[in-house]
Amino acid sequence: MANRVREFDWSSTSLGPLPAWSNSLRAAVQMLLASPVPLVMLWGRAGHMVYNDAYSVFAGGRHPALLGSPVEEGWPEVASFNRQVVDTCLAGGTLSFRDKELVLFRTGEPEDVWMDLYYSPVVEDDGSPAGVIAIVIETTARVTVERRKQQAEADFRAANERLQLALNSGAMLGSFVWDIKANLVSGDERFARTFSYPVTLSERGLPIEVATRIIHPDDLDRVNKRIAKTVAEGVPYNTEYRIRHPEDGEYRWILASGRCDLDENGEPYRFPGVLVDIHERKVAEEALVQLTRNLEQRVADAVAARIAAEEQLRQSQKMEAIGALTGGVAHDFNNVLQIISGNLQLLALQEPGNDNIQKRVVAATAAVQRGAKLSSQLLAFARKQPLSPTVMNPRRIFDGLADLLQRALGETISVQMSLPANPWLIQVDQNQLENAVLNLAINSRDAMSGDGKLHVVAENVVLGAVDVAGAGLAPGDYLRISVQDDGTGMSADVLERACEPFFTTKEYGRGTGLGLSMVFGFVRQSGGHLEIVSAVGLGTTVRMHFPRSDGREATSAGSAHTVHVGGHETILVVEDDADVRKTSVELLQELGYLVLEASDGDSALQVLRSGAAVDLIFSDVVMPGTVKSADLAVWAREQSPAIRVLFTSGHTRDIISRNGILAPDVTLLHKPYQPDTLAQLVRKVLSEVPVER
Repeated sequence: MANRVREFDWSSTSLGPLPAWSNSLRAAVQMLLASPVPLVMLWGRAGHMVYNDAYSVFAGGRHPALLGSPVEEGWPEVASFNRQVVDTCLAGGTLSFRDKELVLFRTGEPEDVWMDLYYSPVVEDDGSPAGVIAIVIETTARVTVERRKQQAEADFRAANERLQLALNSGAMLGSFVWDIKANLVSGDERFARTFSYPVTLSERGLPIEVATRIIHPDDLDRVNKRIAKTVAEGVPYNTEYRIRHPEDGEYRWILASGRCDLDENGEPYRFPGVLVDIHERKVAEEALVQLTRNLEQRVADAVAARIAAEEQLRQSQKMEAIGALTGGVAHDFNNVLQIISGNLQLLALQEPGNDNIQKRVVAATAAVQRGAKLSSQLLAFARKQPLSPTVMNPRRIFDGLADLLQRALGETISVQMSLPANPWLIQVDQNQLENAVLNLAINSRDAMSGDGKLHVVAENVVLGAVDVAGAGLAPGDYLRISVQDDGTGMSADVLERACEPFFTTKEYGRGTGLGLSMVFGFVRQSGGHLEIVSAVGLGTTVRMHFPRSDGREATSAGSAHTVHVGGHETILVVEDDADVRKTSVELLQELGYLVLEASDGDSALQVLRSGAAVDLIFSDVVMPGTVKSADLAVWAREQSPAIRVLFTSGHTRDIISRNGILAPDVTLLHKPYQPDTLAQLVRKVLSEVPVER
């Protein structure tokens, strides 16, 4: 770190050029670099950071970009906390925190960390506070261990308490002694309670015939034979039998154990023993016997279930592998389409009076749009399309779906819709759901050769553990939307491959093989499950299961107002693909905007820090460099005034979305896009009121 500090250009920071550093500043930095403890110094009100090797390890992926940067820009997720620290210490105060919990983005992903933090002022040569020295000790591992230890101790205390209760309740039902010569059985207090005899009578003794009255009639003969054998042969006495409970009259299993003592003449005279409660064990044994009677069937069922699970896993792995491949291809394909589309539109703008060129541009643009649709379907299958789900009532799409389907399918297809009176709410992307139903309906139309009945049914269903086995779902409430036809149906081989991209049984030129693939990916990405039931000659039923939502139904957005599509603001275009960047810049310039360029997040941040007045950042999602697009957006929104951000991508790769679900404050323009779409969305974002943070 000493070399990095020495080679860094400090002239643009509050520390000033290195040769001009004061003695106090030099001493503080030398002490900091020599310390094995993680130390960071925040100099000046901006808090420009100087830190040592130990702190660079703590900083993770943020190092070395943190060196020399203001602390609020280096750690935007905890900007307000660091602002308080700097203000307090520059006023001469100190701060300390024990196991302070924070959420940091050291690797680009949020992580919970705990730290011991100690902040003290650093003074200039004249004794006035000029900076802050911070000792940063990460305690995440210790806190995690302590929490686990506390949980383990709590579990131990609970287990010990249960053990003590078990010991106190005890399984011992009493002890007894049979005086063989007097034929009297005496016992302790527990024995008396077990056999429902007065304690005094039990202690004094009663005939054995009286003592054995509560033994189950089916067990009495066996007990008597066992007693006689022990008395005659001296073998140990161990017998399990049932006795009638004195309170409810039900029979309970007990174990009686004892022995026969002989007198000096070798004659049996005394028979001591104990009674133990084994009722629960016997009930469990009987249940086990019942289970083992069906063992062969259970083993066969388990083997069949395992084979089915292995087959489902194999199919799932195959679909995941195909999805990963198609998702990556779609992303690169979208960039190529964007370059083609952008240049076509620029050509159209530059040759407005050339009808021949305009005609060819229109034809080529239509081809680009077909390619974009294919790419969108690939992303849907790969579960990488960004969704904008809302909590909605299925009635919202069913009300207008019948007319839409009838127009799309033709008059020879009879469309029947069914919806429960109070359908459960679901959280889905409404447009994608409508597209999914439409794709399934078109498949059904083709399977019926354009003539037949189509049923679209929504149902509230409760799925149990058996229903969701192997489906990757949790048992619970679901809304099931089924699309059923009476067409030709599918064979088992075709059904197995039905959801694979580009697989189709239609003749050449009539289908891409992406309809079912898109539906499959959309349903899975929405947390649901797709089920297809089909047989040759019996038609096909496709069922989409969506989890029931407990959220509040979102209100329908009003009609969008027409917006001005040009402007004079300054836009920073951040795009690593030079060809895509060039066309984007030219399109925006044609709209009247002042445009700056950057090839990645690092150079974009340099442009912004240089003092350039930027109104909007138009950034690709996936870029090389240490500064990711999400980090750039966080920094931009923390500025005053906040800088608006518009993302664009052909494939988000989970950088700005979690499982493909866009955050409410994220605006994304999908590649390839048309100039009018770009113009309207840029204007829309520029017109929005910045969110206070």
